[in-house]
Amino acid sequence: EQTFIPATTAAEGLYGGHMIGVKSADGAILFYDWDTGTFVRKIDVIPKEVYWSDSGNMVVIACEGSAYVLSFNAEVTANAIAMGQVSAEDGIDGSFDLIYEISDTITSGKWVGDCFLYVNNNGRLNYSVGGQIETLVHLDTSSGGSTQHTILGYLAKEDRVFLIDKGLNVLSYKVMLAVLQYQTAVMRGDFDSANELLPSIPIEEYTKVARFLESQGFKEEALAVTQDSDHKFDLSLELGHVDTAHQILLETPEEDKESTDTQAKWKRLSDAALKDTNLDLCESASISSNDFSGLLLLYTATGNLNGMERLATMANDAGKTNVAFVAYFLTGNVEACVEMLIATKRLPEAAFFVRTYLPSKIDEVVTLWKEDLALVSETASKALAIPNQNPDLFPDMQIALQVEQMFLAQREKTKETGILAKDYMTAKGDLDLDLIQLIKAQMQPEAEAAAVEEEKMEDAEEPVVDDAAAEAEAAAIASAEAEAAQEEAVEAEAETKVAEEGGGDDFGEAWE
Repeated sequence: EQTFIPATTAAEGLYGGHMIGVKSADGAILFYDWDTGTFVRKIDVIPKEVYWSDSGNMVVIACEGSAYVLSFNAEVTANAIAMGQVSAEDGIDGSFDLIYEISDTITSGKWVGDCFLYVNNNGRLNYSVGGQIETLVHLDTSSGGSTQHTILGYLAKEDRVFLIDKGLNVLSYKVMLAVLQYQTAVMRGDFDSANELLPSIPIEEYTKVARFLESQGFKEEALAVTQDSDHKFDLSLELGHVDTAHQILLETPEEDKESTDTQAKWKRLSDAALKDTNLDLCESASISSNDFSGLLLLYTATGNLNGMERLATMANDAGKTNVAFVAYFLTGNVEACVEMLIATKRLPEAAFFVRTYLPSKIDEVVTLWKEDLALVSETASKALAIPNQNPDLFPDMQIALQVEQMFLAQREKTKETGILAKDYMTAKGDLDLDLIQLIKAQMQPEAEAAAVEEEKMEDAEEPVVDDAAAEAEAAAIASAEAEAAQEEAVEAEAETKVAEEGGGDDFGEAWE
């Protein structure tokens, strides 16, 4: 018989196990050694129940709303007691260490190795290993939602945990001991024992085991164990095994290949491959996931002209007009750009586009715009001008048509290869050229030279007159002018005489 004096003013409860626990009135639990009665440690929590493992190296202190899983170091405790190194206030330092916390209200529990089986207040039968919580079954609850079951124990040879409800009905559920032992071995870092236990676990339990391994950070081992393709795919990406992830997607059943989930996986694989600079796999995954935006970025960055042309067609067929338009534009297929704008009823944009890149189609596109606009406003429709009806409003139209032909000829010349990236430094200046002004500048000297030549030709064609003939002609003109002047003077004198003889005006003498 051992007598000890608790280091507290009042004790509200006692708990058995490998050490005796005393619940103090000040909101703590104090542990004492059974053999010597030595105060070992004070834990500042208010316990509802204490559950010790069979080996005595772990303990769960269940409180209201949470539980604390602690490890107990029996060797450190025994040495401290033997050497008398025990603090009256704190007990033995290092005797208990917190491993993890369970955010749950535990109503009953049972240790199986290093796994803790428990029922919570919501009627769930769970077990915890290394902080990983697994729900085994949802039990029946009362009308208020609280649990009605209590764990009786675990029968290893039957792989079953037994419970009893408030009506004294006993029921059991299968819990694989091999799984619990495997998880316990993993928690101890004993992978040799864990690998020996794995063949004894049913294959349908492998995925559950793999998720446990993943939760403990052993992702490579989890990838080797899991049987779930989704889980295997996720692990492959996390570990950077993009080829493995690719192979998993290639094995997708035919009926699931077009599903949203599969498309999302291809997109994730594309991103992972790009991060791994595996551009071929990135392209393949992007095509499979219809990631047209990603392909646009990839082909632009790598200068893939053929890929960009394929992308334009794929995006257009899929109704992704924004990507298709950009792809067509980058490859110089301005005709397709115009067709897309017309097909999508973007007639104003199409009109301005052809004004810049295809002036030969201005009449056609603006006519369509006028017809469409007339349905809304006849006045606005009539205000739109087209070259064949208003040539004075398009002064450089002929030059623009020449520029278009130059563009089309250059496009045809570089159709197979495009303009190489290495030629950018010499070709970038062409981006700022005003081709219309350039052609006008080239045409101006030619026009001036033609005007000079025409003037010379006119001078050459003018008839030659000798000096004698010119003098005779001038004398004749002067004689005719003198005779005309003399006749005008005679007529003026006659009119004066008539006026003097009449003596008055047409309105009578009374008009003043």
